[in-house]
Amino acid sequence: MALERVCAVSEVPDDEGLGVTVDGLDVVVARCGDEFFALQDLCSHASVALSEGEVADCQVECFLHGSMFDLRTGKPTNLPATEPVSTFPVVLRDGAVFVDVSEPLNGVEPS
Repeated sequence: MALERVCAVSEVPDDEGLGVTVDGLDVVVARCGDEFFALQDLCSHASVALSEGEVADCQVECFLHGSMFDLRTGKPTNLPATEPVSTFPVVLRDGAVFVDVSEPLNGVEPS
């Protein structure tokens, strides 16, 4: 596992994602309660940054057309998106968030 420190835990807001770059890949880090998630920061429908959208109920919303993606699985939960986005392992250590983009958790290769 190739973990990279991306931010402090305190930098991730409760209601929006935080856009970061990990090994050249744009990733959105988001939280749902005490859990943290990392997804490719690119809507599978409109190719816009998911980090620009709101986070609620363990989902991130694409601001452009309203598609929602489950933070745990990367799967879209409403239209117009029909394809999932990549999800990545997250580790919390010493107040920091670490992400590994070498192997997506859900098997969806980043685009």
